[in-house]
Amino acid sequence: MSSDLDFLEHAIRLAEANVAQGGRPFGAVLVREGQRLTEASNQMHIGFDPTAHAELLCIRQASQLLASNRLEGCVIYASGQPCPMCLSAIHLCGISRVVFAATNAEGEPFGLSTAAVYQQLSLPLAQQSLRIEHAAHSAMTPLYQRWYAQHA
Repeated sequence: MSSDLDFLEHAIRLAEANVAQGGRPFGAVLVREGQRLTEASNQMHIGFDPTAHAELLCIRQASQLLASNRLEGCVIYASGQPCPMCLSAIHLCGISRVVFAATNAEGEPFGLSTAAVYQQLSLPLAQQSLRIEHAAHSAMTPLYQRWYAQHA
């Protein structure tokens, strides 16, 4: 059975191959029950998709493969510390554990840190640099109620 180090090193090899192909140094492997389920490298440079991070691509592939939005019991291995977007997706789909090689501090000198985004997200909405507005609408509560009645 493969170990944490084996899976992490595989994610790093994916990142190395991605750099050789003009991409960013990020790779990820999603594992369930000790078996590699999906793997991906950052694909932002292909198709200009700012959400095409390795972790999100692994999650999308695994969700399709398993026909489920829930990935409990899975572990994701990443070459770099997951950004806030990826970490949010990891939480939302129920992945049980994250193992990563390089920290934001290690990526900072190379422009590869998302620490500033983490810092912004830690602030109340009104204090963030992005203008975020709540525009209340009366249609939303009934819509939520209908959804809840269908899924409760």
